[in-house]
Amino acid sequence: MTKEIHRTLDWGQLAPLRLRAKMVAEGVYAGAHRSARKGAGVEFGGHREYTPGDDLRWLDRRSMMLHDRLLIRQFETETDRALRVVVDATASMGYRGTRAKTSKIAWAALIAAALAKVATSSGDPIGLTFIGGGKTARPVPVGSGREAFERVASSLEQIDAVGDPKLDPDLVERALGGIVRAARRGSIVVVLSDLCDLPSRALDALAAVSSRGRVLVVGEVLDPDELDFPFDEAVRLKAMEGELVVETDGQVRERYLAALAEHRDKWKRAITSRGAEVVTLRTDGDPSHSVREIIDRASRVRA
Repeated sequence: MTKEIHRTLDWGQLAPLRLRAKMVAEGVYAGAHRSARKGAGVEFGGHREYTPGDDLRWLDRRSMMLHDRLLIRQFETETDRALRVVVDATASMGYRGTRAKTSKIAWAALIAAALAKVATSSGDPIGLTFIGGGKTARPVPVGSGREAFERVASSLEQIDAVGDPKLDPDLVERALGGIVRAARRGSIVVVLSDLCDLPSRALDALAAVSSRGRVLVVGEVLDPDELDFPFDEAVRLKAMEGELVVETDGQVRERYLAALAEHRDKWKRAITSRGAEVVTLRTDGDPSHSVREIIDRASRVRA
């Protein structure tokens, strides 16, 4: 028995992305990660010239008396309202079993696009970053509104599952480094990955993301084949990252499931010990439920 390896994005039952993402978002409540824009988190952010229609409460009367100029005091919030989504686009994410609705990379793309739709509909900024993806990876800087959603969807539609973290150990750090430098307290970062073949130091990169008041939720994207190993007859398994090939059958199921449980438990304990959350996202599941659970977990961490 052989399985096809998908390097290009395999949409399966989920295309077109924009329409599917909007349908998923319709079933998800908006504003779950909206931060208050008043109170102790508000800082003075400078002045600008008054323009007709500005709220007169924010006129700087001192400047008006001293300099005879109408200036408006501006404020910023310490709490970052942006949602940043990181999609694992390494080679292992290209897998799709017979029971899955789509490949793992396409499932992650749908979840990412639906999250972008929820965020922009509630007025919150959205940004997109990739782990791997090669030349097809086109990150989207943080932006707001319909155009931001369109840019995110367009970037996701073009992504391929390319890259091997074992050959490029800095893959995760490069993807998350910009977020660590730019994201402020209160921002939400959602990482969508199968957590397969990532170097152990990737945990340090995730820990850096979840520090300084940022909220981190890791969506563990897995195919049902990976979760229960349904193969009874002889099967030839080829690693999607690296050149390893294994010929086996259903007799190894118990050992495989035990090794998988140990691997998943190791990553989950390491991530949650840093104050983050892990959500399992099956590619044969309900995407609306997956998005809702991610938002609920983010709210729980923030609270």
